[in-house]
Amino acid sequence: MNSLENSPTQSPKGTAPAPAMSTPKPATASPVKFSRVATVVGVLVVLGFLVGFIPRWRQRNLVRAETVELATPSVAVVSPEPSHAAVGLVLPAEVRPWLEAPIYSRANGYLKRWLVDIGAHVEAGQLLAEVDTPELDQQLEQARAQLAESEAALALAKTTAERWADLLKTASVSEQENAEKQADYKLKTATVEADRANVHRLEELQSFERITAPFAGTITARNTDVGDLITAGSGRELFHLAQTQTLRVYVRVPQSAARGITTGQSAELVIPETPGKKFSAMVTSTSGAMSTDSRTLLTELQVDNSKDEILPGSYAQVQFLDPRVNTVLTVPSNTLLFRAEGLQVGVVGNDNKVDLHTVEIGRDFGQTVEVLAGVSPSDRVVINPSDSLVSGTTVHIAEAPQTAKAP
Repeated sequence: MNSLENSPTQSPKGTAPAPAMSTPKPATASPVKFSRVATVVGVLVVLGFLVGFIPRWRQRNLVRAETVELATPSVAVVSPEPSHAAVGLVLPAEVRPWLEAPIYSRANGYLKRWLVDIGAHVEAGQLLAEVDTPELDQQLEQARAQLAESEAALALAKTTAERWADLLKTASVSEQENAEKQADYKLKTATVEADRANVHRLEELQSFERITAPFAGTITARNTDVGDLITAGSGRELFHLAQTQTLRVYVRVPQSAARGITTGQSAELVIPETPGKKFSAMVTSTSGAMSTDSRTLLTELQVDNSKDEILPGSYAQVQFLDPRVNTVLTVPSNTLLFRAEGLQVGVVGNDNKVDLHTVEIGRDFGQTVEVLAGVSPSDRVVINPSDSLVSGTTVHIAEAPQTAKAP
């Protein structure tokens, strides 16, 4: 009985055994689902890495950049520029008439009348005044009478000389007597020539009774009046005549700029009384030598004054537009470094590294100085350099390059 219960059930002979009851197995996850989970986990890990690493990386780079920037000194730079003495030479000048002359009298007498006054425009040969010369008139009459007497004596001497020359041929007179008559004739001839010359001289003096203008111009002074005593050679001028349509301008150019002044060079004339207006001028000549008193070159310019806008004798300033002189650069005084090697300046290169240049200084204008050698107009010179600045130092340009203010 027990054996039957414990033994498996057997089917009758000839029949198929009944299927046995099997226990269910646990279900397993598919490969697709597993890969999706792995992807999500990987993305979360990467996101977590990025969220944690990138800010720290950016912060680290920012700190590194700030550290480098703070370690690099910031400097301001300036570019040298030509001195005004080289690119715009401005000098004081004196304006004079193109022609001017004091008018004197060559005849003694009294002023009979004057016909022009100051400011009058006159033509060449125009009558200015007349002088009454009674003494000169009497001298001329006397000289003419003396000439007539000499001519009469000459006619007699000529007749006598010819007659005695004929008598000598017949031996009626001696050779000595004939020689005396011939010499007397020559003497009378010379006397007549002398008297005639004296008459011509007095006639020329008498012509000075009429005082005329030697050239066209403007009467700038009248220093006489009707009835005044006129004495020739006294130094008292009656009129002063000036030609003002064209003016001469005289400038004394310093020795440092004298070689840049040439004939035909353009310039501008400025009158203080006419601000904002400039007159074109041109160099006509120079003295060709330096004045030993002032070491300057006397230069003459010509300016047109056909509109009478410039008064002769005025003070003016002349600016030469194209002086041909070597360009002299200037830099601010606070760019200089006093070193054992001499005066130096710091020049920033294209790689923002400083290179110390030894410079040669010219004139000192206070805020700026001339640099004769050591820098070029394209250089960037450090302003207020520190005493510890050395060549090779990397710097940061704080602002755009400035331009030095030339004197």
